[in-house]
Amino acid sequence: MAVKILLIVSILMQLAATGMAIGLVKKTKYNSVWILFIVALLLMTASAVLQFVHFLPRGQSSPWFVALIWIDIAASLCITVVLFNARRLVEYIDNLIFQTGLTGKRILSATLRAEERERTRFSKELHDGLGPLLSSAKMSLSALGREGQPTQNLEIIESTSQVIDEAIRSLREISNNLSPHVLGEFGLGRGVGNFVTRLSGIHEMRIVYNTNLRAERFDTDVEVVLYRVICELINNTLKHSGATEAVLDLEYDEAGRAIALRYSDNGCGFTPTSDEGAGMGLGNIVSRIGTLGGRLEITSARGEGMSAKARIELKR
Repeated sequence: MAVKILLIVSILMQLAATGMAIGLVKKTKYNSVWILFIVALLLMTASAVLQFVHFLPRGQSSPWFVALIWIDIAASLCITVVLFNARRLVEYIDNLIFQTGLTGKRILSATLRAEERERTRFSKELHDGLGPLLSSAKMSLSALGREGQPTQNLEIIESTSQVIDEAIRSLREISNNLSPHVLGEFGLGRGVGNFVTRLSGIHEMRIVYNTNLRAERFDTDVEVVLYRVICELINNTLKHSGATEAVLDLEYDEAGRAIALRYSDNGCGFTPTSDEGAGMGLGNIVSRIGTLGGRLEITSARGEGMSAKARIELKR
């Protein structure tokens, strides 16, 4: 009777070990060696079951048979302990990988914030420092033009005034690109709309912008990252694709508290995994979306344009 109980204990321990091993298959990414280990455990369990079936009709056992059962129990116990610790080790490694990824995202997020602060500071210095100086120079030239100067001097003054006007426009453009004031004052929908309008006025490519955003405001990181990503996608299209049309959809799901971004163009397309794709700054775009906990999916092929989509879950 005691031998039967020992054999049942051995079988149960082997079944428990097999169950733990099967539970780790997904975490080991279906490693072939691990699967073979599971097969070996199943064969050991089958062997113990056969021993149990063989022992039942006899009702007695030799010392060698009892010793074999004790060896099976010891082996089953060792395997169970090893698998229990292996599961803890796998969980620890998974947690370590998660924490490493989280730390990387935090570092990237801090870097992007620092970059944005520097952009804002530099933009403000340009706007508040150099802008007034150029305006003062223009006012001085205008005053000279009213003092009855010779025709030749008036032409020089007029030409210089036009150059200053162009410099002021360029300064405003640079300042706005560094830190879009409309984005900070009116939000993502209006900021992106203003960017698209400005590009449409100086480029031949048609940009179709669809959004349900009105006056909604989101976390500063969300607005800035999405704005930069959209700018990067459109600028890549203008620089590399030769497209005649691009479509941008920016949709806010209020019920699900998420923002969906969809972008496509009819340009020449590219291979996302090639060096050409890397040269277009796709890694930078993907990493920016990653700081918000989202994932950017890019689809493209030669001669078939490109499309990109992302969904950002907003914190409640």
